[in-house]
Formats: sequence, C-alpha cells, structure tokens
Amino acid sequence: MSDVLDYTLDGGVAVLTLDDGKANAISPTVIAELHAALDRAAGEAHAVLLVGRPGRFSAGFDLSIMTRSTEDMRSLVTSGGELLLRLFTFPMPVVAAVTGHALAAGALLLLASDVRIAADVPAKVGLNEVAIGMGLPEFAMELARYRMPPSQFDTALLGRVFSPADAVGTGYVDRVVPADELLAAATAEAHELSHLSSSAVAQTKAAARGALVDRVLPNITANMATITGPTS
Repeated sequence: MSDVLDYTLDGGVAVLTLDDGKANAISPTVIAELHAALDRAAGEAHAVLLVGRPGRFSAGFDLSIMTRSTEDMRSLVTSGGELLLRLFTFPMPVVAAVTGHALAAGALLLLASDVRIAADVPAKVGLNEVAIGMGLPEFAMELARYRMPPSQFDTALLGRVFSPADAVGTGYVDRVVPADELLAAATAEAHELSHLSSSAVAQTKAAARGALVDRVLPNITANMATITGPTS
C-alpha cells in the first residue's frame, strides 16, 4: 500500500506489515492506511495478521505530533482511538505478531487484537503514558480493563512496562515464541482462525464488545478535551 504499510493476501489472511524503518510510530498517515487496509481485508479476507518490523512492533503515537500542540495531540489520539475501537470489533479474527517494543498506542494495538503472539526478544510492552506525563484516555483504559486481570490493571495504568514474557500475565500478550519462529507461529494461528464461520465471529465479537464501543466511541472527542499531552 505504501512504504510504511505493506498489504498482502495470503490465502484467507490479510497480512498487514508495518515498517517505517524506525519506531513504527502511529501517525495520521499510518491510521489512514490501516483503515484502508481493513476496508480491503473486509472484502477479501477471513482473518487479519498485524506484523511489526524486527525489534519494533510500534512505539506508539508519533511524538513529533504529540508534542507539537495540544490540539494536534488530541486530534491524533482521537483518530487513533477510533481506529483501535474499530479493530477491537472488526468482524474477523485479528492476530498480532509482536516483533519487539509495543508501547503506548503500540500496546493498545495488542489490547485491541484477538490473539497476540510475541517474539522472545529484549523488548518493552506496556502503557507508558502516565510515566511520560500524559493521562490515559477513556478508550485506552477500557481496552485495558477488558483485557487485564484486575490484579494487574492499576499497575499497568501507572506506566509499568513489561518484557514480552511478563506481558503474558498482564493481558498484553497470549504467548511468547522464539524470534525465529514468530512469523510462522502467527501466520499459522491466523490461517487456523480464518476457517471459522465469518458470521459467527462477527456476531460473537459484536455481542462481547459492541456495548463497550457504543459507550466509549460517542464520548471520545469530549473525553479527549480533558487530556493533556506528554509535555504538560
């Protein structure tokens, strides 16, 4: 699709590979291209596989925008939240191949995906917004609440980051595999899930998660009006 996001169709699996050659920051361009990729997948695939670049799944929202102005930060995070909530209820299985660091919005991509498989590499996974001086938006807290054991929720919200292995117990990751086995394991998982009934998957995800999205999404702009950026 572009130099940042590559889309390939592997049988029934839409493989979305994010690689900007750097930190895989989430920018307005990346958000727009992920929406376009999901639109395309909806018409030709039965599962989605998200893949990062070696060592970096995503370091989160583009800091050059996040620190430029409060208005720019709020606009970026709002559009990112809308994408994440779409992914959370996307009507087919979504598998994430966690290639490395997954911080802030990168960690939220994991919380919004259905199956998360991480490489056993030195990496940091977590919601580090509070640690860099930014309050968490409501959509981020609700995705975390949906995924995390109650005993881990408050610790995670206070900015603690985890290794991939430790992230399993927190709800960010389902399992960890050797780095050289990650792509094969995630691809196999996505292909297996692609054989599920599309209507059954869509109905079940909507029933399980639709009420959360219906509650959070209409208030996202108002909630973001209360959030200040990491430089405040």
